[in-house]
Amino acid sequence: MPGNARQTPGQAPTGGLDKSVYRRRRIVVFGGLLVVIALIVLLIMSLSGAFGGSGARDSGSGAQKVDVPADITAQEKQKSATEKKEGEPDACAQARVMVTAVVDHDSYDPGELPELSLTVENTSEVECIIDLGTAAMTFEVSSGDDIVWRSTDCQTDQTKRQIILVPGKPLETEPIVWDRTRSDPETCDVTRDDVIGEGATYHLRTAVVGTTSKASAQFLLY
Repeated sequence: MPGNARQTPGQAPTGGLDKSVYRRRRIVVFGGLLVVIALIVLLIMSLSGAFGGSGARDSGSGAQKVDVPADITAQEKQKSATEKKEGEPDACAQARVMVTAVVDHDSYDPGELPELSLTVENTSEVECIIDLGTAAMTFEVSSGDDIVWRSTDCQTDQTKRQIILVPGKPLETEPIVWDRTRSDPETCDVTRDDVIGEGATYHLRTAVVGTTSKASAQFLLY
């Protein structure tokens, strides 16, 4: 009929696309989106693994902690202890220690109390350790052949004091006061007799760990 267009055989309809074509296109687009999303997820996981690492981080400092094996730590501690021990000076040899008796005056008036001390010097070429505690020192006052006073007779609370002696640098101990009385282990808790004054001569000898002063320090009591 006039006004009606004929459809040529084999020609697709001009009124619209087939529904199956739309479905196929949707499937292709949706599948492409899934592939893109999967690639993005894989990329994020890869970056996280590369920068995160497997070690724990300190939340306070931001620095990665490194675990030190126990055997290495023990070896380092043992090495440090050995080095420290090897670095310490040896004990002073008696032959390399010089002890000198010291008094604060050559003579003392009646009632004046002598102050006794000693100096110790390392005569070797290397540092050494010596005990300058009260347990290691001895002060002895004599008059002629008579030993009238000895610091160890009534000594209490003996102490040890390890000191490093530098070669050529003498050390002097703190003085102790002698009360001008005779000493004896049997008279520590009783009143002791005074020694004779009137210009009498006395000698102080000292010793440290078995090393005795070569000369005595002479003084007079009035």
